[in-house]
Amino acid sequence: MRNKRSWFAYPYVIWMALFVVIPIIIMAVYAFTAADPVTNATYPTLDNFTGMGLYLNVFLRSFWLALLATLVCLLIGYPVSYWMAKEGPRFQRLAMALIMLPMWMNFLLRTYSWMSILENNGLLNQLFRAVGLLDLLGVDHIQMIGTPGAVVLGMVYNYLPFMILPIYSVIVKLDGSLVEAARDLGADSLRVFRKVIFPLSLPGILSGVTMVFVPAVSTFAISQLLGGGSQMMLGDLIELQFLGGAYDPHLGAAISMVMMVIVVVCMVVMNHFGEGEEQAVIM
Repeated sequence: MRNKRSWFAYPYVIWMALFVVIPIIIMAVYAFTAADPVTNATYPTLDNFTGMGLYLNVFLRSFWLALLATLVCLLIGYPVSYWMAKEGPRFQRLAMALIMLPMWMNFLLRTYSWMSILENNGLLNQLFRAVGLLDLLGVDHIQMIGTPGAVVLGMVYNYLPFMILPIYSVIVKLDGSLVEAARDLGADSLRVFRKVIFPLSLPGILSGVTMVFVPAVSTFAISQLLGGGSQMMLGDLIELQFLGGAYDPHLGAAISMVMMVIVVVCMVVMNHFGEGEEQAVIM
């Protein structure tokens, strides 16, 4: 009977092999090889990795903007999640619908809408012009599009629900008797939050951080549209190697592999940190 049940796992194993394992193997092969420009024959090499120092600024910019966007999402998402969890079911359903509503629209459409808001003659600059702020500053417009702030804003807007939902799902399931016990022992609201609620909600925080940081560090549409081409990130650099004029899939695969390893290391560290915090709370 058990062998028959295992048959149901075969489609998943095949799917993982075709769309996860095999692409990673192909990426590794491309990353550790290069093509001879004359014969077009491939040969093993590490030049794709040793020459990656030329793009150190792109790596630093990508991780800095992704970390900044993740921090902003956490600072906004945690209070919103906590507030939602403390309200009644009717309010929670309404808040959940409002949070998920923008996600029903296309990702590019949402990003294009921010271009209309932030561009030099966009809605914000028109508003500032109408209230006389631009005349007061002595400028024709405030430069918002094509800046790191615009890229971070686009990330926060698109990925904020991925921070709110896992934190909310953890907080709303917390055992209320633990909070009551802490209050009975004389803990004030701040101490209850610091010693009980926050440590127990840490798994949701780590899930939210992972779900925001991973797509943020590899994004390319947001940086292209809101960065105006001046805020190149790793996703843009990888796309350039495969679709741009500087066609070099071997370098693109090497950059993808390095980024994947860094992201996996960050996830392992965060998960280990979360397990340590959970054990500390239990003890």
